Amino acid sequence: MLDAARGYSNARIARRLCVTEDTVRTWRGRFARRREAGLVDLPRSGRPRRISEAERAEVVALACQLPAETQVPLARWSCPELAAELLSRGLVDAISASSVRRILAEHPIKPWRYQSWIFARGPGFAAKAKVILDLYEGFYQEEPLGPEDRIVSIDAKPSIQARARIHPTTPPAPGRIIRVEHEYERHGALALLPALDVQTGRIAAVLTPPTTGIAPFMELMGQVMAQDRYRTAKRVFVIVDNGSDHRGQASINRLRAAHPNRILIHTPTHASWLNQVEIFFSLVQRKVVSPCDFASLDVLADTLTAFVDRYNVTATPFKWKYTAADLERHLARLDDDTAPAVAGSVARLPVPPPDTNDHGSRVESEPSARALAQAA
Repeated sequence: MLDAARGYSNARIARRLCVTEDTVRTWRGRFARRREAGLVDLPRSGRPRRISEAERAEVVALACQLPAETQVPLARWSCPELAAELLSRGLVDAISASSVRRILAEHPIKPWRYQSWIFARGPGFAAKAKVILDLYEGFYQEEPLGPEDRIVSIDAKPSIQARARIHPTTPPAPGRIIRVEHEYERHGALALLPALDVQTGRIAAVLTPPTTGIAPFMELMGQVMAQDRYRTAKRVFVIVDNGSDHRGQASINRLRAAHPNRILIHTPTHASWLNQVEIFFSLVQRKVVSPCDFASLDVLADTLTAFVDRYNVTATPFKWKYTAADLERHLARLDDDTAPAVAGSVARLPVPPPDTNDHGSRVESEPSARALAQAA
């Protein structure tokens, strides 16, 4: 009506408000016939709402509180529990679980669902994680990687059990899925220790030792570094977690003595997800290990090794999309969510010096090659 008072045509009003000309004509006609009363909604068919807007707000407010905050001995709300609590408190006169569900669906709020997460408590988390994410983007200490640089991701999947089912596994048939006997006999366990080449996507070497430790890790590194692609490389960046077989300065010194061209990069605490070999472990679990029916440890080891050979035939690099910029936004959001109790404890961690454990970020006093490349 305000646009019409300015003399705008129906077509112009429709374009400005992103509606059809018929809608403009309808409301101008109602205003012409009934003036201000014509701008109010007409009576609608059906039963009017019995739950007022204030009561609906109470439903949403209670659903947005943890039950423990309201002295209710529940882990999380369900619609029947919310309805009962609203009635017991006298916040509504009458309400059913289905009404609660419809009200929450309008927002939407699902207090019966939950998601786990872990707070980044490790010292230097942001700086250490940035080193790995920069490597995935092709940079180290703000300098682009060269054609002679290699990136290898290593971790261990321990305690893979060889379980022999009491009765043979039944293959699928029309109208029937694979059937696996619930009971089994244990025949021991072993570990899977692969080395993933991040740039090619292939498994450069693999071991299936009984347990993890320094000796299996060094043997795996020996297999990797014996290959021309890595032995003649200028630098081989080895991304590992903080397991006891490759933790701390001792492991850095040990590997440097055996292979001078390698650089050990440790993931921050609680950040194994930064290690791309974890994606390969997911494939192994879903395609090989589950539902776990192996007659012996030898059968399990042979199956894992054969899968690696099969995988390498068509292996391609993983399409890693999470960047250092994404991490910065994520940590900033965590800071906001946890303020003021621990505000600033993550996103503004100090950057370690360049010579810290071979995996620190170097602070450039001049514009870095990466910054110049991005500016160009």
